[in-house]
Amino acid sequence: MNIRFLENGEEAAWDEYVNRHPEATLCHLSGWRRVIENTYGHKSYYLLADNGAAGNGQGISGLLPLIHIKSVLFGNSLVSMPFLNYGGVLSENDEAGKQLVDEARNVGKTIGVKNIQLRQIDAVSWLESGGATAAGNAPAAISNTRKVRMLLSLPQTSKILFESFKSKLRSQIRKPQKEGLAHDIGGAELLADFYRVFSINMRDLGSPVHSRKLFENIMKEFELGVKIGIVRHNGIPAAAGLVFCFRDTVEIIWASALREYNHLSPNMLLYWSLLEYVTDAGYRYFDFGRSTPDEGTYRFKEQWGAKPIWLHWYEVNPEGNAYDVNNIERESRLRQKGEKIWQKIPLSFANLIGPAIRRQIPL
Repeated sequence: MNIRFLENGEEAAWDEYVNRHPEATLCHLSGWRRVIENTYGHKSYYLLADNGAAGNGQGISGLLPLIHIKSVLFGNSLVSMPFLNYGGVLSENDEAGKQLVDEARNVGKTIGVKNIQLRQIDAVSWLESGGATAAGNAPAAISNTRKVRMLLSLPQTSKILFESFKSKLRSQIRKPQKEGLAHDIGGAELLADFYRVFSINMRDLGSPVHSRKLFENIMKEFELGVKIGIVRHNGIPAAAGLVFCFRDTVEIIWASALREYNHLSPNMLLYWSLLEYVTDAGYRYFDFGRSTPDEGTYRFKEQWGAKPIWLHWYEVNPEGNAYDVNNIERESRLRQKGEKIWQKIPLSFANLIGPAIRRQIPL
């Protein structure tokens, strides 16, 4: 088996493997390499395990997409995948997976990263076993399982879905409709409205905003697989969300609502309009994204019937030395301090400098 980098012209074979692997997510698609490079200039290292067979991805036994993030705030990392909820290694067997991670370590040592982040959905036993243990029994790879994926199984029709909701939730959905709020679902033509809501909300939350170019590149790269939902009050965007359709699953990757409209519950109409649309389009799962159990966003997603699935975000030390398990807590405290400062910045200035900072934050 040969572990090598993905070459130009092999993207179709890569994506064919992704589309047939049962554990693959939209984050594994090769198009994200172009989106992230063209938006932020981050270098990518897309590794594949080549078993020598020919044609339509049949020669691929595994793959691992990695993006190099150099951050003044959070250090130097290889991430699979930054800005997204999932990623990590896909393989036909443990041996292929181990060789891919070993090569990722080699790449990491060569470019001098402090860690490799693998955003797996499921636990990887061989990463947690002795093969990933440093001297002194301290872990060279640790799993951060503080986050969960919130996944809702969809019925055959939106009518059945609506009737399955508790009466309180149905009333919350009807409220913005009675208040005259309107919704729209479309594509790139709604991007300006989406970004306006998104950028204001990110500032209010204390987070630097992504570049608008990121979303322009996503729409260009994936086009038919991406939908934007907008909820308006008197014609003014009050809530917005972007969903990505992959196989039988739709994931809402980014969603925002403006605080001034909270009393009208535009976010309830946003989520319902998207759920109604994708259910009747034949999708079978709606992925609400990641949350921390028992926090506000977790409870919001739970009320729709979404069930938690513990995520396994692995931190791998490229040198094979003991990983600093306190690093995650230090980064969390740093983010909390930064959020309080960012909330006080004027919106125009936040939108101007935000993308330059956001590109360095892999979350």
